[in-house]
Amino acid sequence: MTDMRAAIAAARQSGDINGLVQQIPYLRFLGLQVRLEADGPICSLPADPKLVGDARLPALHGGVVGALLESTAIVHLIWSNEDESLPRIIDLSVDYLRSARLAPIHARGIITRLGRRVANVRAEAWQDDPAKPVAAAHAHFLLS
Repeated sequence: MTDMRAAIAAARQSGDINGLVQQIPYLRFLGLQVRLEADGPICSLPADPKLVGDARLPALHGGVVGALLESTAIVHLIWSNEDESLPRIIDLSVDYLRSARLAPIHARGIITRLGRRVANVRAEAWQDDPAKPVAAAHAHFLLS
């Protein structure tokens, strides 16, 4: 945990959150990339055949879409919160709105409540148009 706190502090100081993301093996496997925008980080996954769940369509696996939403919420909290703690998930609810085809997918987090101990975050994922999300999630995190 101390190593992760140091990595979070270093990422904030350098302004390079992708270095932090690359230290998490599952996010590295997915190919998660983060770009910082004025209203917060945008997380993206490439169109990679290993992420397909339904080869007949082909469509991204629902677990991959859920992982993108959860990761986006965590990245947004890490980047927005002032301490170096790693948020711990309490629960996550995902609404799958439409099939996510094999194409790049992007997500943005929105903190709806940031308390001393608990944070609530909404995340939305889209492919071509942010106004047409493919999935949305509500997550609650324990802050330490």
